[in-house]
Amino acid sequence: MNVSTLEVRADTLLVNCTDGTTATYPTLWLRDNCASAFHPQTEERVLDLLSLDAAPVLQQASHDGETITLHYADGHVSVMPLALLDAHRPGRPAADPAAVPPRLWHADLTPAGVPRFAAAQILGNDGALRTWMEETSTIGLSLVDGLDNRLDAGVEVACRIGFLRETNFGMSFEVVSKPDPNNLAYTAVTLPLHTDLPNQEVPPGFQFLHCLANEAEGGGSVFADGFALAEDLRARDPEAFRLLSEVAIPFRFHDRDADIRTHAPVITLDRAGRVSEIRWNAHIAGMFDMDAAVMPAYYRAYRTFMAMTRDPAYQLTFKLAAGEMIVFDNRRVLHGRAAFDPASGFRHLHGCYVDRGEFNSRLRLLARAGG
Repeated sequence: MNVSTLEVRADTLLVNCTDGTTATYPTLWLRDNCASAFHPQTEERVLDLLSLDAAPVLQQASHDGETITLHYADGHVSVMPLALLDAHRPGRPAADPAAVPPRLWHADLTPAGVPRFAAAQILGNDGALRTWMEETSTIGLSLVDGLDNRLDAGVEVACRIGFLRETNFGMSFEVVSKPDPNNLAYTAVTLPLHTDLPNQEVPPGFQFLHCLANEAEGGGSVFADGFALAEDLRARDPEAFRLLSEVAIPFRFHDRDADIRTHAPVITLDRAGRVSEIRWNAHIAGMFDMDAAVMPAYYRAYRTFMAMTRDPAYQLTFKLAAGEMIVFDNRRVLHGRAAFDPASGFRHLHGCYVDRGEFNSRLRLLARAGG
């Protein structure tokens, strides 16, 4: 921020810049963000906002090229770095290294185009870790190969990011066909495209599925970019998009040990109206309980989206090999599986989750360190 002039008003500071722009800072905001408002070590707020006047009066301001000095009527003096003021201009969100813009994809993304990284590089180099995480965030998924034939090999890669997310399925889980299953993933049947655990108040973020064996006939993996599905729906059928993003539906998982329910829309938007999350799992959607007058239109929208998930134009398909791990944003990328014959060979995947918050925190720390 290169300052040309400062304009002092009783309730506002106008910073006129040499590039012709003007930044407007209310005086209460300036006092609330003075260095004296924060603990010097923890950087947490220590100022009691109610101890200030509702409209502190600014009397004088000056700058020296790097800082602005502010004098208030109550005698308080603030020295604020211009870099800080520029980074936090009201009306413009601060830069965030974790805010990686998504690149939407359809069936044009082939297995060869999926970002692929060696486990050894991710485990041993922060630069490779950051590149892998950024590319995974951009596309929504990536492949990690060269994993050891150990149950915890994939977990070790996930832990390079942060803490694992524990769910009612445990800290990690085995994807194998087994008797008395409590989830369709533990059977050999086809799994249509879905996201995991939409019944949770906050569904898990990034999912890690390490393939230890995939010798059975069938069992190929299917993926689709839920953000691309949602944006295409918005363009083609705005009313269906509105219903799926505004009307919350019930999701429920229950077995002998858990009964976890929530209401949420299929499509979640952020404050800018961008698609930020997809909850799609027709197997654990509860009985719709919106007003009966809304149901016909909602069912039409729901079926429209369901049909899109079945369209090969959106699907990426391949078969994981032993030593490979697929990593994907569970709140963006839908995943599924073709049926397989457990009598024809063994199929074993080991999975875990890392929440988006942990993922984004790690990206910010890597950016700060220049890794």
